[in-house]
Amino acid sequence: MSRMMCAGEFGGICGWFAAVLLTMILSWPSTAQAQDQVFVQIESNTTLATTENRARTYAQVLPDVNAFRARTGLYAIALGPYDAADAPAVLRDLLARGLVPRDSFIVDGAPYSSQVFPIGAEALAAAEAPTASEAAPDAQPGAPETAQAPAPVAEAVAEPEPEPEETLQEARRGEAQLDRPARDALQIALQWFGFYNARIDGAFGPGTRRAMSGWQQENGFEPTGVLTTAQRAALLSAYAGELAALGMDTVRDERAGIEISLPLAMVSFAQYNFPFAQFDAVNESGVQVMLISQAGDRNTLFGLYEIMQTLEIVPLTGERARQGDRFLLTGQSDSLRSHTEARLVGGAVKGFTIVWPPEQDARIARVLPMMQDSFRPFDGALEPGAVPPEDGQAIDLVAGLSVRAPELVRSGFYLDANGLVMTTAEAVAGQCARILIDEAYPAEIALRDEALGLAVLRPLQRLAPMSFAELATAPGRVRSDIAVAGFPFDGALGGASMAFGTLADLQGINGEETVQRLDVATADSEAGGPVFDSAGTVLGMVLPGVAGGRALPENVTLALRADQLGEALRAAGIATRPSTRDATLNRELLARLGAEMTVTVSCWN
Repeated sequence: MSRMMCAGEFGGICGWFAAVLLTMILSWPSTAQAQDQVFVQIESNTTLATTENRARTYAQVLPDVNAFRARTGLYAIALGPYDAADAPAVLRDLLARGLVPRDSFIVDGAPYSSQVFPIGAEALAAAEAPTASEAAPDAQPGAPETAQAPAPVAEAVAEPEPEPEETLQEARRGEAQLDRPARDALQIALQWFGFYNARIDGAFGPGTRRAMSGWQQENGFEPTGVLTTAQRAALLSAYAGELAALGMDTVRDERAGIEISLPLAMVSFAQYNFPFAQFDAVNESGVQVMLISQAGDRNTLFGLYEIMQTLEIVPLTGERARQGDRFLLTGQSDSLRSHTEARLVGGAVKGFTIVWPPEQDARIARVLPMMQDSFRPFDGALEPGAVPPEDGQAIDLVAGLSVRAPELVRSGFYLDANGLVMTTAEAVAGQCARILIDEAYPAEIALRDEALGLAVLRPLQRLAPMSFAELATAPGRVRSDIAVAGFPFDGALGGASMAFGTLADLQGINGEETVQRLDVATADSEAGGPVFDSAGTVLGMVLPGVAGGRALPENVTLALRADQLGEALRAAGIATRPSTRDATLNRELLARLGAEMTVTVSCWN
């Protein structure tokens, strides 16, 4: 994996900034080669990675940017070296234009031990440094170094006098001298801060003027719609600071065959875990990025689309779009956001996922378009063997990512040829953000009858079940054989199983005429499953294993009576098929019928 600065679309931004600030650069004193030289220190950091990212960003808009390791163990970003006589004027100019922090100061090279940016540069060699005893006359041999910033040169720099504000006419004249890249850069910066939402064309029409007025008003300036020289510098400096905070940098992953700009101040590469190249959060950003790469065809693409929706990093609420050779998945919840897009290109599936907490919404709104614009797939794809050596085999993980688990799983069965499903009211009693049939088909509630304890679900797409229920119109025969189809163990077995027993009574424990009692053991997740007689007629639906707040004995199961449901279903406009079955089925055929008709019903949040 390699990283490149100023590549692709981001490279254009670098060029625009260079053009915009060219006149500023030319007005500063040139870097001298005399021995009596100093630096303008503008920032210090505790880590090398942060220092490198910040230095790269400053280098896009300022000349002579260096980064050093200080003798204290910290890292410093400094401009220069400059002749000591010119440095105060340089600092005053930088401060007046708002291009560096207000606490920047002049320092000689003594506090710096080595240069870390740009690689190979020797700015320290051009500046005369005092001896160690001169730099720290009070230091004791062998004493540990303390974490303190390099001391500034004793000479104080006076706070710059504020420059007189340009008149509107002067601002117009200055604006007229801007070339196309400079005008584009101002529109890009205005767009970044949410004031401009049209095409980047360098034409300062009504839309751009409104954006400039909005920015001026937001920042305490008179809203003239024309930026002064100082305002243009302040806008571009603020934009550069935003880019530095994000650390946008181009990553080229040869193994995955993907090039993309990523916010490397928020994420860093962690590992490959097929089909993902995973970038985990840094600096407590809470952001995660995964590059998607695997060889395959459209079936591979659509299979990934289904798998991604089972992961916890993709909340249930959001846009789902799958068409042609690409898909889009977005998700949002109270604690999480995600965006996934992938497409089929050159015999491989390529794309990316970005996940973030809600407090990063504003930043990701800026990062995401940059990732989309810079995304470049090229030859190569991750191999299935690209997994961490310690990768486990947990069934609740996909490529090391947690699979989302439903709040509740119950059984149900098809009522008609269009896929209506009857289940227990308990299955949808909670605040389900999404109800799925067989963990794949979203459904809505067509009927919920708390008194009877049943619910009927309508799939959001038409289904074509292999079999559906034929309901009994008369009560079953006491002590006759019955069978119950359902999904024990929350559906972990993958298919409906069949339990056999007898019909013990046509009334519930408290004498309810709508309930029948079965002599058979069932699990909690089998509630909602169908009860069959020996011919395959549906005698009723299994109820939860609790009555009056007490758990039922192991071999006692309560079920609704199918012959008592007609009125409630007809009132809801739900038509069912009455049974005409009379031939006895063997257990194998009865189990096949139950498997074709019975489904899981899951509540997701």
